[in-house]
Amino acid sequence: MTISTHKLTNKNGMEITVTNVGCAIIKLELPTKDGKLDVVQGLDCAEDYATKAHPFFGVVAGRVANRIGNATFALSGKTYTLEKNDGPHHLHGGSQGFDKKAWNVQEVTDNKIVFEHNSPDGESGYPGNLDARITYTLNDENTLRIDYHATTDTETVCNLTNHSYFNLNGYDDPFIYDHLVEIFADKITPIDSGLIPTGEFMPVAGTAFDFTSQKPIIQDMDEAAAVANTGGYDHNYVLRGPGKAASAWAPKTGVRMTVSTNSPGIQLYTGNMLTGEVSGKGVTYDKHTGFCMETQFFPDCVNKPHWPSCVVKKGTPQESYTEFKFEF
Repeated sequence: MTISTHKLTNKNGMEITVTNVGCAIIKLELPTKDGKLDVVQGLDCAEDYATKAHPFFGVVAGRVANRIGNATFALSGKTYTLEKNDGPHHLHGGSQGFDKKAWNVQEVTDNKIVFEHNSPDGESGYPGNLDARITYTLNDENTLRIDYHATTDTETVCNLTNHSYFNLNGYDDPFIYDHLVEIFADKITPIDSGLIPTGEFMPVAGTAFDFTSQKPIIQDMDEAAAVANTGGYDHNYVLRGPGKAASAWAPKTGVRMTVSTNSPGIQLYTGNMLTGEVSGKGVTYDKHTGFCMETQFFPDCVNKPHWPSCVVKKGTPQESYTEFKFEF
């Protein structure tokens, strides 16, 4: 495995360090008035992403991010069986998903990098030879844009997302409880005890899942955890449409992050499964010390034909984007 590390910069002094292992974002440093502030959790170095077990810090998850119920799906009349790496279910492409691969670096400049990976037919149980391309671009408005592009030689499924864990107080801050969050969605896809969506939409109004107005992330977290037995938030929100998807603001530092996308959903995950067993950058990562906002097709959509489809057909590329804009 050839491992490389690259740094993107803009004219304001914002810096993003990435590795080709899983396209992981190792550092995302903001030039605040109090000095450089790294707002993503992660490991010490690129080599660690290849050798250490970790909870998907900063990586691109795929072929299919999130969960596929019972690790099976049907496509064109054929049933495919995947690895069961999350109880009876399939999670984030399996134990050898895209996060474990050394992607090829096709282009790199001061503010842009392009990664490519060929996933052969049958890899992790998926059909079709899939060519994936991930482009990270950092502009002078302090926005990191991620472009996802996938093509296949035969019908398959694909759902790519970035799995960065953010703490806008700094990666080493012990909690995210003070963060104020807003999500531009009126519904979630409710889940069963295995965190698999039931196939329904549930209005968030009047529930613990309502972030239609900005509120502290901790305000209703215990209620949400009790409802879904998740230890916090781990839910897919049905976005109103392309454009602005969510925002988070940390009063302590004044840092605001706004997420935009053309994907139909976004997963709010509050680091419920961080157990203190993983460390990096000189700290140990405990429960609720970071949060994720993963833009995506809805979890298990391949088994929900009435939902937006993550099926990729020969001759028709699948394309999506996500933007993380930072103000400080």
